[in-house]
Amino acid sequence: MLKSTQRKSANVKDYIRTIVDFPHEGIMFRDVTTLFADPRGFRMAIDQMLHPYAGIRIDKVVGLEARGFILGGAIAHQLSVGFVPIRKKGKLPGTTISQDYKLEYGEAIVEIHDDAIQPGEQVLVVDDLLATGGTAEAGIKLIERLGGEIISCAFIIDLPELGGRKKLEDMGMDVSVLCEFDGL
Repeated sequence: MLKSTQRKSANVKDYIRTIVDFPHEGIMFRDVTTLFADPRGFRMAIDQMLHPYAGIRIDKVVGLEARGFILGGAIAHQLSVGFVPIRKKGKLPGTTISQDYKLEYGEAIVEIHDDAIQPGEQVLVVDDLLATGGTAEAGIKLIERLGGEIISCAFIIDLPELGGRKKLEDMGMDVSVLCEFDGL
């Protein structure tokens, strides 16, 4: 972790800590809560995530559960557009559509309200971490089922060894990341 005097010239990666063997043995968890907790680091991350989309029409920002909500809300606010959460099964109160997927260490189902995205809306998908790409792929499928047009997927961290970026790019998605980490 950086000392406060070092943070003036830091990059986003410098604010992210690694937790060994969380949530399972052998996993190197890249913890962005330290980035979120630092006002300069958090502002830097949001500004850098927004930069590639200057001048591009975005109607909605979709955040993937759960840290994508923090990023997505801040980005939607900066763009003055709506925010839409994609949540784990059973967490949204209204009528939803769902998509199952595999993640780095298990399986899950995500959902979106069936009226959250209108056909033709331009959507930016955001999350903190791109690993296998399973969560993002499921989110993309939900958005596309509602008729949304995904302009890009933006992440703070990419774990290139897990192939998520390639998976999304093979689906025709534009992918933007702020930093990469080796390993799982």
